[in-house]
Amino acid sequence: MRPILLQGHTRSLTQIKYNPDGDMLMTASKDKVANIWYSHNGERVGTYEGHQGSLWTIDCNKTTTLVVTGSADNTARLWHAETGRQLHVWEFKTAVKRVEFSHDDQYILMVTEERMGHKGTIQVFAVDASRPEQSNEPVVVITPSPSKATVAAWSYLDKYIVAGHDNGTLALYDWKREEAVLTAPGHEGTITDLQMWKDGSYFITSSKDHTARLFETNTLNALKIYKSNTNVNTATLTPTQDLVVLGGGQSASEVTTTSSRQGKFEARFYHKIFEDEVGTVKGHFGPINTLAMQPDGKGFASGGEDGYVRLHHFDADYFEFKYDY
Repeated sequence: MRPILLQGHTRSLTQIKYNPDGDMLMTASKDKVANIWYSHNGERVGTYEGHQGSLWTIDCNKTTTLVVTGSADNTARLWHAETGRQLHVWEFKTAVKRVEFSHDDQYILMVTEERMGHKGTIQVFAVDASRPEQSNEPVVVITPSPSKATVAAWSYLDKYIVAGHDNGTLALYDWKREEAVLTAPGHEGTITDLQMWKDGSYFITSSKDHTARLFETNTLNALKIYKSNTNVNTATLTPTQDLVVLGGGQSASEVTTTSSRQGKFEARFYHKIFEDEVGTVKGHFGPINTLAMQPDGKGFASGGEDGYVRLHHFDADYFEFKYDY
């Protein structure tokens, strides 16, 4: 499995994401720009320029006509996917850490940072794809308490918003009523990533407590736990095998003191059911900050602190892999 190395950023990656068809890969980085690439060959299609601070998050709608980004410049921006034209700017008091289109493309959720006396929030905005100008008034504002939200995602049919928090807890929000219907202890450390299974019935989280965990959406019951011996910055699920992929490594501030072999900067594959580590994919020479699985399960991409995106396409023997239990 030979990776394609995408060199389009000058600083560390913060989030990468495939579009629903899987033919495009979007990448956000601390270098203030977002890129979009063809996923089959790694050719760069274009760049979205306009933010004045580090980008934290990116997403697109189901038809890949609109792209939304969130940044440390306290704005979220809507772009025309094909031309790169900026359509709208939402302004906030603090940085935007996570954005995501709803399944029907009519709403975008945005998670804002807690800073300088401003509470962290989860805000939902209505989106009208037929016109460039959008409403600046949120439909809903949820203020998580006592701990700020770090990540959030839509559940099945956009019924709930699932959020992971700085103190490791999880919450299920009935967003239309602006209230938490369920909270649960998720991790012992900050939740760093949350990715839904394709039907929204369960999801995987990663955390600084050196674990990734699988949770049922309706009950927030922990189903599985995948233990690592270093920070887990991101985790994703694969649709073609009963596997999950974890990414992380020694924190960036300590990277200069160790070799890449000791830093554990590889993507690590675990069996989804039996929780055993079954393989690794090396390559990055810094922590992996973000992972994304191609929707058809034929490949995955990783974005690292080293500023590189590595695009992997699985070999035939991956699909023939049988776990010996």
